[in-house]
Amino acid sequence: MKHIDFWDYRAEYEAERDEILAAVDTVFRSGRLILGAHVARLETEFARYCGLDFGVGVNSGTDAIFLALKALGVGPGDEVVTVSNTAVPTVSAIRATGAAPRFVDIDPSNYLMDVSKLDAAITTATKCILPVHLFGQSVRMEEVRRVASAHGVQVLEDCAQSQGGTRNGIMTGAMSDLAAFSFYPTKVLGAYGDAGMVCTNDEELARRLRRLRMYGMEGARSYSEDYELLSSYYAYEDGYNSRLDEVQAAILLAKLPRIAHYVQARQQIASFYDEQLADTDVTLPQVDAGNSHAYYLYVCRHPRRDAIIAGMAARGVSLKVDYPWPVHLMPAYSNLGYGPGSLPETELAASEIFSLPIYPTLDPTALQVICDTVHQVLDEISTGSGSA
Repeated sequence: MKHIDFWDYRAEYEAERDEILAAVDTVFRSGRLILGAHVARLETEFARYCGLDFGVGVNSGTDAIFLALKALGVGPGDEVVTVSNTAVPTVSAIRATGAAPRFVDIDPSNYLMDVSKLDAAITTATKCILPVHLFGQSVRMEEVRRVASAHGVQVLEDCAQSQGGTRNGIMTGAMSDLAAFSFYPTKVLGAYGDAGMVCTNDEELARRLRRLRMYGMEGARSYSEDYELLSSYYAYEDGYNSRLDEVQAAILLAKLPRIAHYVQARQQIASFYDEQLADTDVTLPQVDAGNSHAYYLYVCRHPRRDAIIAGMAARGVSLKVDYPWPVHLMPAYSNLGYGPGSLPETELAASEIFSLPIYPTLDPTALQVICDTVHQVLDEISTGSGSA
């Protein structure tokens, strides 16, 4: 059996190659390379998929968070309540606005924001709550909304990993003021480069986001309008250059009709893992009642995590850790005042969690090899034998 990568897009590309190349060729032949018809259509169709009215395409998931916060008026002196068990971009986007992140510990059952601690984290400086739907599963948004309403603060959902996930039948992203999405290649709906989007039901917020992504200029919705704005260089406020690329939009449009298939394939792989590994001492993912998990990642837990990863690698199976270092313990964020022990559940989880490969084209033979190898490595760990 050949080496099993943690993630590999090439089989998917081969299956979809003709359609993807045709989409790219359409862009190149269109005469419109920036903010053309493909971006506008993707904004409409992806927002509709999420159950929302407006989408604003930007150049990355990180910028989606940053620009969404800016649209909500977040800036210096404000606090944004979020978690440390997340990708660095969640926190770096907050810092880029001049605001300060305020961290809430996680629920060890699902590694998401512990909403029971949320109310106590709100201060007079809190401007926004930023729940992260990590690994493909929704935070308990009804509680987040309750706290936000009680304190008069806004909510921005980080949906970078939760495309296709739902809570009580509602798509992640449709339970707040704004939602930030990433289309990084590994995502459930992935581009072939960086890409992101902010979605909302608020027309005025959508209008401001379009302004912010385009140097603070008002009204660009097409290539020709974009050209006219660039010719005039008339800005209404400080803005940025963060436009979703027309080529990536065309690729995503070609893939969007398959998103239900992508999610279903991931859920089927997760069910296979659940069944095959139920008799081990590995803690498997727990799905909250009311949630439909999109399984961007299949996150397990074991106190001998590092030995498992080493043993699997020695046998040709790559695993991954998301995330081995909590953000609050990184040197870049040491000035925030969160030392070791300040978020105990986050810190303990970071030392024990790991992810098994999960992507739609992972074939049944490889899946069985992964599960058999997990059993073999665990046996060797328990007996103290072998390379593990």
